[in-house]
Formats: sequence, C-alpha cells, structure tokens
Amino acid sequence: MPPNRSELEQRLRKRSLDAEEVIQRRLVTASREIENYQKYDYILVNDRLEDSVDALKAVLLSERLKRSGREDGTLNAEADLCRLDQVRDRLQPICNLLENRCQRGVTQGESNEVD
Repeated sequence: MPPNRSELEQRLRKRSLDAEEVIQRRLVTASREIENYQKYDYILVNDRLEDSVDALKAVLLSERLKRSGREDGTLNAEADLCRLDQVRDRLQPICNLLENRCQRGVTQGESNEVD
C-alpha cells in the first residue's frame, strides 16, 4: 500500500510509461483495493522500499514455515508487525483520503485533487 495517494500518483507519473487514462484507471483500481484492506491478513505500507522488501520477505518466509509445520520466532515477530491489527492506525489517514475521493465521484472517472 502506498503511504498516501499523492505518493502513489507521483510514482506512477515518474515512471513516464503510461498515458493519463491509464494512470487514472490505476489510481481508481488502487482505491478499490485499499477500500478492502480489512480482508487482508498483512498490510505493507511502502514508504521505504528497503523496509518494505524486508517486511515482505519476513511475511512470506514466516507463512511458508508455518505451513510446513516449522516456525521461526524472529521471522514471526517481524511478520506480525505487518498484521492488520498492528497497522490499522497507520492506515486510517490513507483510507480516509480514498474514502473522500470515492464520495466525490472520483472512482467514476473524475480527477479532483485531494492532496
């Protein structure tokens, strides 16, 4: 999950790979996915790439070990930091911004700025 909508849009534009229509569609898709954050066991807020990569590795390895009947306390502790109940407060501002955009009709194709 991006740390905020502005950052996501900036990252998409910085790539200079997509047309405006594609960027807007990706922002709408991201909004819809983020609106369903409660359905996920783990949430990564990608504000620092190195930290996000380390967290993702910990989650994947921890889950793989659990499924194979083995566990690693250190990996489990690192992965647990990404569990929804641990990051819920951090997600609220992101979700609020996206909710405001949805209420204003942006998910239907408008391009009003929030940030």
